[in-house]
Amino acid sequence: MTDAAHPDHTQTRTIVHVLRHGEVHNPRGILYGRLPGFRLSVTGEAQARAVASVLAVHDITHVVASPLQRAQETAAPIAEKHGLEIATDENLIEAGNEFEGLKVSVGDGALARPRHWWKLRDPFTPSWGEPYLQIAHRMLAAVNSARVAAVGHEAVVVSHQLPVWTLRRFLQGERLWHDPRHRQCSLASLTSLVYEGDTLIDIVYSEPAGASDPRVSGA
Repeated sequence: MTDAAHPDHTQTRTIVHVLRHGEVHNPRGILYGRLPGFRLSVTGEAQARAVASVLAVHDITHVVASPLQRAQETAAPIAEKHGLEIATDENLIEAGNEFEGLKVSVGDGALARPRHWWKLRDPFTPSWGEPYLQIAHRMLAAVNSARVAAVGHEAVVVSHQLPVWTLRRFLQGERLWHDPRHRQCSLASLTSLVYEGDTLIDIVYSEPAGASDPRVSGA
């Protein structure tokens, strides 16, 4: 027997939309990582509004974001449309990276300097930043928390490209190390996780704000 305090969630459908933040104002073209003060660009603000418009007809009951400014700003119009407060989850933060604050385009900046090459010694963990498996585990914890908070409805969690893509590969049973040029995770894209009870039954990818190149500055 179930009651209000102990509901039966075994067949309840819940959707967790994992949203990548919009384009960032980054005139210097650096890898900003977890550095403070990186806000959405004008384009990024428009992308956030576009996602909010698409999700306006959805049954969103919970909105949570990474603590970083660009994620909070991406979440804001969605929360506003649904009359919700934005919760913050540290597990959604950008991946740690040894190159944070530097330019890292191929053949440019830090990657052209031999003193940094030792950081690239192990692409599988990777050696230059937070381990992929750690990223996957913390992202899954954030998703599960949001799923519980919105059980029977829909939640939006706002994070960053590498954490979102790592989570998706983990859930699909794929190896976590990968070629960044081939990530299917455009700016302001949604990776929607569909659950029946505690079981993930589908992953649906969509680009309500349009496609973007995973290599572009501002990602």
